[in-house]
Amino acid sequence: MRWWYESVLGWPTAPGTPVRLRTGVRFDVLDVPVQAGHAALRRLGPPGATPRRPGFPVALRGGRMLLLVAAGGAEELPGLLEWLEWGSLPLDLTAVGAGGLMEAPLLPATGATGATDVAGSADAAGPAEAGRAGRGSALPPPRPRDHDGRARRGAAVWLRPPEQEGGAETSLPSLSAVGGTAAAPDLARLVHTLATECHRLWLSSRCASPRLARATR
Repeated sequence: MRWWYESVLGWPTAPGTPVRLRTGVRFDVLDVPVQAGHAALRRLGPPGATPRRPGFPVALRGGRMLLLVAAGGAEELPGLLEWLEWGSLPLDLTAVGAGGLMEAPLLPATGATGATDVAGSADAAGPAEAGRAGRGSALPPPRPRDHDGRARRGAAVWLRPPEQEGGAETSLPSLSAVGGTAAAPDLARLVHTLATECHRLWLSSRCASPRLARATR
């Protein structure tokens, strides 16, 4: 798995297990509750689209959604939230940038139908194994399917794997891509949409608490 991230995508990793990706070099990460993240992706996508449609890379880990953005995006987050008038409100929206780490999601695997699936193994051996999977192929080596929820419990998995052709970074939301691209919104729109859904989630939890308290009296 480390070999695929480093040699195919060109993403640096940190030593040790599990494999972790260094943020702030090729990408930064926006971290939100998974419910808010799914709602934001639905709002950002075209009508009828699903969160799994091709686009900028998005991963899931436990109850969190990790959205990859262009390197430097983490530093822009506080200023963007202030500019968008979200700075004074409680938001479960954080960023990981330079000097940070992100657990490497399980490798995406291409099945016989060509559909992207989640591989079930924790780590990969390296170039020799990749060679057995197919000389010159950028695809990760084949892995046994995970039959328990498509991923090991608690492991990070890809909701939208990074694109291998043309460089994964070309699809990342950034401030420089005003208006966004066909694959991703610009960073300001993404942050505003995420902040909106995080705030809605916070409000719904606050509204639910009094009702729950009354029901248990």
